[in-house]
Amino acid sequence: MGCACGSSKAGGKVAGCNNNGACQTGGCNKMNVFDWLSNMEMPSQDTFNIVEVRFKNGRKDFYRNIDKLQLTTGDAVIVEIPNGHHLGFISLQGELVRLQMQKKKIANDNEIKKIYRLAHTKDLEKYEEVKKRELPTLYRTREIIRELKLQMKLSDVEYQADNTKAIFYYSAEERVDFRELIKILAGEFKIRVEMRQISLRQEAGRLGGIGVCGRELCCSTWLGDFKNVATSAARYQNLSLNPSKLSGQCGRLKCCLNYELETYMEALQHIPKVEAPLLTEQGEAKLQKTDIFKRIMWFGFREENTWYPLNVERVNQILELNRAGKKPATLTDDVAVEKIPVQTLNSDLERLDKKFQKGGKKKKKKKRNKNRNQNQNANQNQARKKE
Repeated sequence: MGCACGSSKAGGKVAGCNNNGACQTGGCNKMNVFDWLSNMEMPSQDTFNIVEVRFKNGRKDFYRNIDKLQLTTGDAVIVEIPNGHHLGFISLQGELVRLQMQKKKIANDNEIKKIYRLAHTKDLEKYEEVKKRELPTLYRTREIIRELKLQMKLSDVEYQADNTKAIFYYSAEERVDFRELIKILAGEFKIRVEMRQISLRQEAGRLGGIGVCGRELCCSTWLGDFKNVATSAARYQNLSLNPSKLSGQCGRLKCCLNYELETYMEALQHIPKVEAPLLTEQGEAKLQKTDIFKRIMWFGFREENTWYPLNVERVNQILELNRAGKKPATLTDDVAVEKIPVQTLNSDLERLDKKFQKGGKKKKKKKRNKNRNQNQNANQNQARKKE
């Protein structure tokens, strides 16, 4: 797929921006769409005539190929927009476009705009010249916003290929009256102005960055649809409810909290709820730890420092006995489970600690021995000189 920020070569091919990962438009670091139906032969008369076109920062829209142009993924095309035209790149075509439209609930009607033609070298060169205006416009607009004291944050500017209109992407917590701002921008840059408000997650996706995991942000590489994330997702996964650890670059809850939530929910269905200590003849055993995937629950008595691992079936048996007013002799009756002392639960970490502690002590001893030998040699030399 072609890069939306690329410079043109001979023949109209896109060469890329050559910024080595620092692409300001987001067209280089956004993952491509995999067309898994590309190898299947489809009847030419039944080919779906709508294609998906991608613009700056991964913004996508659907356009109709009325003239039946021979298009391939990555081709630069000139598309119809209200009161002008724009340049985009083909990101998807064929039957997968039909599935994408169904997923996004977009109707196949006359409101879908059409593709004019394939972009020529002159079109790409003109588009590159137009794109050079975006960064100065962004900085100047931020200065105007500060002068007008508007409570809004401008994150990006996108010019149309015909240089007649610009879209200003901003985020704000409250409603903003930017009528005066639009008048100033239209008079200074001689363009039509469109203010488009985006969420904080969308803003982070457009700007990009590195997450706490060390990878690029999901919203700037492959994640297109943002789903609601609740704090209950962290509770089900036994994560710390510290806001600084749960929030991402956008200041909202991390989208990755939903990735494994379904797996945890399915595993929790088989874990019994232990709201009170288990009653045995030895005493009351409190729940200390639960491994929902291995289906093992650890219980411990108040006067002991040992945790007893029980499988889910045994816990259910004890709960049924307690409801009937009975107490088992021990926790591990009729179940061949070894008790695990608390000290050996993190045995791997303790082994590493002991290893480094031993190494440090040995080094200290060696240093002390060296110092003693040096002192003894010095004393012997002094005694010889006196003699």
